[in-house]
Amino acid sequence: MTKILGAILAGGQARRFGSDKAQALYEGARLIDRVAAALAVQSGAVVVCGREEPGFTCIPDWPDAGLGPLGGLAAALRHAEMSRFAHVLSAGVDVPDLPHDLAATLAGEGAAIVESQPVVGLWPVAVFPALEAFLHGGGRSLYRFADAINARRIELPTPLMNVNRPEDLA
Repeated sequence: MTKILGAILAGGQARRFGSDKAQALYEGARLIDRVAAALAVQSGAVVVCGREEPGFTCIPDWPDAGLGPLGGLAAALRHAEMSRFAHVLSAGVDVPDLPHDLAATLAGEGAAIVESQPVVGLWPVAVFPALEAFLHGGGRSLYRFADAINARRIELPTPLMNVNRPEDLA
């Protein structure tokens, strides 16, 4: 596979969770560390988008904070383009059970998202200008952006966790 940048989209407010999701433990490890480990085995580098996290390369959401997951994805695609990566493999900080073969599963023509978790996706850097235009036009929906670029929707055999409340970790 071409050169991949792993991107943890971590700029959310975690209102339903009630505390910092990234620091929450699942099976003895912080959520952010679990996601980073899964992305690291599939990519040349991993960045955290939308927050400062010691021990990680962190980049601010782009073009501004508060744009939801698309701000983190735009930051990752922009960083990937400048660093000469071909793709971004994205995941939210709240998906602690990412498969270690996710990039291979999503590989194919154009972009691909996980049907039940559109924040989890494989994005060619070439979609960055389309995302930039989408954001400047007021777009905020990840599903709408995915549809606008004809991203493939992939159904995984086992649904991914989506940690929104502390009880989701039980």
